[in-house]
Amino acid sequence: MSTPDTQMNGESLYLAEQRKQELKQLFPGVFTETRDNNGELVETLDYERLKAELGNFSEIYDNRRERYGMDWPGKRDCLRLIQEPSRATLKPCREESVDFDTTENLFIEGDNLEALKLLQKSYYGKVKMIYIDPPYNTGKEFIYPDNFSESLDTYLQYAGLKDNEGRTFSTNTANEGRFHTKWLNMMYPRLYLARNLLREDGVIFISIDDNEVENLRRMCDEIFGEENFIAQFIWEKRTNRENRKIVSTRHDYIVCYSRNTWESDKPISQLPMNDKALASYKNPDNDPRGSWKSDPATAQAGHGTKSQFYDLGGPNGKVHKLESGRCWLYTEKVMAQAIEENRIWFGKNGNGVPRVKTYLEAKERGLTPETIFFAEDVGTTEAAKNKIKELFGGIAAFETPKPVQLLQTLLKLSSNPGIVLDFFAGSGSLAEAVYEENITASRTRFVLVQLPEPCDEGSEAEKIGMATIADIAKERIRRAGNRIREKVTEQLDLNGLTGNDLGFKVLKLNQSNFKLWQAPSKDISDDELLQQMDLNVDHIDPNASQEDLLYELLIKAGVMPTEKVERIELSGHTVFSVAEGTLLMHLEDDIDQALIDVVLVKAPSQFICLDKAFHGNDQLKTNAVKTFEAFSQGKEKIDQIDFKTV
Repeated sequence: MSTPDTQMNGESLYLAEQRKQELKQLFPGVFTETRDNNGELVETLDYERLKAELGNFSEIYDNRRERYGMDWPGKRDCLRLIQEPSRATLKPCREESVDFDTTENLFIEGDNLEALKLLQKSYYGKVKMIYIDPPYNTGKEFIYPDNFSESLDTYLQYAGLKDNEGRTFSTNTANEGRFHTKWLNMMYPRLYLARNLLREDGVIFISIDDNEVENLRRMCDEIFGEENFIAQFIWEKRTNRENRKIVSTRHDYIVCYSRNTWESDKPISQLPMNDKALASYKNPDNDPRGSWKSDPATAQAGHGTKSQFYDLGGPNGKVHKLESGRCWLYTEKVMAQAIEENRIWFGKNGNGVPRVKTYLEAKERGLTPETIFFAEDVGTTEAAKNKIKELFGGIAAFETPKPVQLLQTLLKLSSNPGIVLDFFAGSGSLAEAVYEENITASRTRFVLVQLPEPCDEGSEAEKIGMATIADIAKERIRRAGNRIREKVTEQLDLNGLTGNDLGFKVLKLNQSNFKLWQAPSKDISDDELLQQMDLNVDHIDPNASQEDLLYELLIKAGVMPTEKVERIELSGHTVFSVAEGTLLMHLEDDIDQALIDVVLVKAPSQFICLDKAFHGNDQLKTNAVKTFEAFSQGKEKIDQIDFKTV
């Protein structure tokens, strides 16, 4: 890994510093500031915090000395929660999906913390952009599982997937003493896990308002590293006055961080030229090189050499002198050549101040992004709300959506194509923005996660049959996709983009299809132990379909659930072929040597089957293992066939 300093110092690599920088990229939050013996602030490694991030929680962590950093009640529990693996699954829902078998877009319905944990294997380091619009903590209630030890159970009860035992999701209102703390405890583990999913050149955009922007910045400095802060954009979310007693708020913030600034010279890109920028390029003198605009022909004198200070004679004989503190952009010889080639503009009458021609077609032009997104360029909340009303036939299905234009701007900044993620999906604006961007050239794919939070009783959404926010998002994405199909079918055909992906695959968070062995208590009787063992003989949920098992195993094997899956017949057995045969999965209750032999011919990288399919035939299972090992060693092009049973 290279460092930002590219100058060679003539010394060999300082390994300790190199390891420190590598550790900083993995765990930016474990570095803090303390005072040395001379009273000077120095950067130090917080060993207790590093232990905590690695799952070792010592008493020292509670009694450590004071140092610079961000702490709040419950932070250590957040770190424990991050380390706790998810035992959930994502069940496929074909009836609510669009183009289930071919789409590479994903919609996950469920608690986003559990979803982020489940995505760690298959999406680790693969996401180009994350955009989230989390609860702003404005004093209104927001919902999240407040019990660190049982988030899945609490979610399942909340979603109506388990019997209610009296536990509910926590809410957060302004009159609670832990108002900011509860918001931090909700956000920290989600942002921590989200960082893992970003590519090295990936970026994250987070919408927020004044209530928590300070805490968000400090939290992101710790998780992503202060050096990876890009900008705090201001979005003009409304153009009309808000009826407030003191100040009318017209803006929100969008905080942007990169995954690793060192690995990307430009973590965000220039924006495409808009009509206003293009209007400045003209061709009043019919220059054969095309349209151009004029830029100053001088620079600050402090950056100039002696050869850049001279009196410039124009084509009509007029002498142009430098202003105080300025030098010419070119040396006298280079300037003379530029004048001869008609690359310097002296105005229509030839008496104007010399300016350099900048040609539109000379290179790929773009606009440097600014820290203010104006409403006229990216839209407002009201405009976004009206767009949803139009999609839903005049029904205001969602109160605070983000404008599609705003999210399209962020997509352009993040240099897509790639995978984009929104784990506070709301009404699904990001999905529609991806669809719109993909019309022309992009190959962006989305992953959206949304809690099935109930719509308010009596709301417009509830009146049209939308029971949850997740239902609104799914229906909005369907309607947006259909509208694009209807409007631009001819355009898509002309551009050769007929196969553009306007679908999405719905997966829903639920309990695992596999029973996990629970260690018995010390005082359990022999009869109770035998009974518990009998319950775990068949550890697969009898109600689970083969497709349910397939998607759980894909996710937990580190395979994207959007990979192409085909059912194929091999030696009389139905087998799932994933990613063009890279993975073969057999989920029937019986297996034989004939199937194993055919799988060897197919030579996948991985083969997974059910353990119970061997029916206790240890000889067949052992032979299968040995056969795969022997076959792998005899084929130069195959490192090995990874054989697993579940």
